[in-house]
Amino acid sequence: MRWILAVLTTIGMVAAALLTSGSVATAERPPQYFVDESLLPFDGIPGIETERVWGVHKGAGYRMEAPADWNGDLVVWAHGFRGTDLELTVDNGPLREHLIANGYAWAASSYARNDYDVATGVQDTHAVTKLFNGKFSKPDRVYLYGASMGGHITGVAIEQYPNLYDGAMPVCGVMGDYELFDYFLDVNVTAQALAGVDSGFPVGADYLTVDVPDIKANLELTQDTFPFALNTNGEAWKSLVEIESGGDRPGFDQGFLFWTFFAGDFLFGLGGGDGTLVRSPGVAVDNADTVYQVDADPSLNQLEQDLNDIVTRVEADRQGRAGKGLAQVPKVDGDITMPVLTLHTLGDLFVPFSMQQAYADRVAANGASDLLVQRAIRDVDHCSFVPAELQEGFDDLVNWVENGVKPGGDDIFATSDPLYGCEYTRFDRPYPAPLAIPACP
Repeated sequence: MRWILAVLTTIGMVAAALLTSGSVATAERPPQYFVDESLLPFDGIPGIETERVWGVHKGAGYRMEAPADWNGDLVVWAHGFRGTDLELTVDNGPLREHLIANGYAWAASSYARNDYDVATGVQDTHAVTKLFNGKFSKPDRVYLYGASMGGHITGVAIEQYPNLYDGAMPVCGVMGDYELFDYFLDVNVTAQALAGVDSGFPVGADYLTVDVPDIKANLELTQDTFPFALNTNGEAWKSLVEIESGGDRPGFDQGFLFWTFFAGDFLFGLGGGDGTLVRSPGVAVDNADTVYQVDADPSLNQLEQDLNDIVTRVEADRQGRAGKGLAQVPKVDGDITMPVLTLHTLGDLFVPFSMQQAYADRVAANGASDLLVQRAIRDVDHCSFVPAELQEGFDDLVNWVENGVKPGGDDIFATSDPLYGCEYTRFDRPYPAPLAIPACP
């Protein structure tokens, strides 16, 4: 339980920063980001001789490392969202030990800005990839991997610079770009409507302290039973969240408890923003034409009709969403030209499993489904992979790129089998009973 609380504290800090990060362009002086260069040096791995390089390039901190028996390939790491602090930090990535032990060099950037600034992340990841050539030598192959916002960065970078990278592994990524922020809006305005609480948009500063307690009270079966026992409208909202986050699948029930109870009011907190994002000149979220449903029947029952009639509607400003390129929040088009392997946890309601379904649809629309493999992992948390799952995914990607052996994956839309996700889950998570997804055979 201590481990869970530590995870939730970190997630809560990230969410709070993310929800207040949106801003409309103003004439104010831009933030003065900085790198503490004394924190850039890093120790080697005991028993393995490596050359390590660090410094600041174009305002971003960076680290690079290559083993003495370097195999000629480079792996670049794109980190996730780090809040709105002015200090820029760089880490070694979760695959460092595995990469070095197997002869790969790696590089990572802090990016020159924090916040949910994907464009800067893409540009600085590209910059550190090119910088590696001068610090070491031009690699034979370059792989890119990233997590969460770093997955979004990875998805955009391989489309912006298709000749630079040979393979990619975005994990727990925001592969649906704006669809993530629409989801934040959806789950909140529907809860308000079903609970009969008119919070408006954007919600007030007392949303979490005044409105949310009323919402939960109006959705629970009896006093203080939310989210474990829900009334008819509460069950309808839970079903709607399931549909919006990826559909019927193992781990959703446990994830719902995780993100609405064990993580406090996290899921409600995602609706606390004003709809603007970094680089966005206006409101970027939209549900103007969304048809909300609480079951698999495409026709609307009376509850669904009433919900759609009364739910708060928000229309994105015309300039609020970007086109192609690196403007605003860059879109992931799914126009891939190299092997891509993704991983995503089934119970994640922060960056939900539906992000993978959106990505699969976009890749299919470009006729590139043969270049995409996606894997489901049975966990309720965000980006909570064990090393074996990441290592196996990377090794399979490399074998695909180098030897043409396409690895196996999961059907990202056929999720209802109780054993779905077992194929590539390598460790049953030690959560307490309410959060424990049934063990795989």
